[in-house]
Amino acid sequence: MESDNDTQISEFLLLGLSEDPELQPLIFGLFLSMYLITVLGNLLIILAVSSDSHLHTPMYFFLANLSFADICFTSTTIPKMLWNIQTQSQVITYAGCVSQMYFVLLFAGWDDFLLTVMAYDRFVAICHPLHYTVIMNPWLCGLLVLVSWVISVLNSLLQSLMVLRLSFCTEVEIPHFFCELNQVVGQACSDMFLNNMVMYFATVLLGLAPLPGILYSYFKIVSSICQISSIQGKYKAFSTCASHLSMVSSFYCTGLGVYLSSPAPQSSHSGAVASVMYTVVMPMLNPFIYSLRNRDIKRALKRIVGIPVI
Repeated sequence: MESDNDTQISEFLLLGLSEDPELQPLIFGLFLSMYLITVLGNLLIILAVSSDSHLHTPMYFFLANLSFADICFTSTTIPKMLWNIQTQSQVITYAGCVSQMYFVLLFAGWDDFLLTVMAYDRFVAICHPLHYTVIMNPWLCGLLVLVSWVISVLNSLLQSLMVLRLSFCTEVEIPHFFCELNQVVGQACSDMFLNNMVMYFATVLLGLAPLPGILYSYFKIVSSICQISSIQGKYKAFSTCASHLSMVSSFYCTGLGVYLSSPAPQSSHSGAVASVMYTVVMPMLNPFIYSLRNRDIKRALKRIVGIPVI
């Protein structure tokens, strides 16, 4: 590669999920609908938790933070995608791409840590019910959220600064609907070894490290549930964890799968399709999964919309 091409470019091209012009209106309508459902659903969860004093508990405190993170997560990618489709443009500026990467990593990491904290909360509630209010006190809950936020900020800042050291060739095309870290790094003309090492190390450390804690928590939870004599008691205990377990498994399978895999070639959109699951679908499903099986949330939502609560 000649040195005049090895420059700091001013913009990238986001190829999106499909380059077929006939599919663009369908993709626009689908993602606009999912985005509105995500924002409205998660806002209702936040409003329900904040307005109902019965929901001022650690579990719902973490759930409200997760809903806030999900709103921010989808808002970093979908609006830009919709704007590009509407204006028939694939351009994103270099500064915009780096900024988008920063916030995607920030809120994805925060999601990851919040899911871990929620697993610990369920572990304490089921395995140590008599000490639950003492262990999960407001100070500890706030500290866990704060630490999760700080670690996510530092990781996203490090990864974004590492991208700034790379040089890119002209006309960089990213086969994605947003600037995902491994896709952007894969387009660099300069040496990517250090970036790849930092990216994989951070993925393993921050992504896989919480997984043993989650698995241990649910192993102890299942063991405690099996010791409950009544079937009704077992069902109640398991129902409080089933929704969280489904979210954890879906988030980890898609998110880690994308970041631990090698960057796809430019003609491949498989990575973009996989990313839709953890960036769009999972935040959209969160309110439904956590509310449909939860009587307290449904009762609070009925009060908000004015439906009589029996």
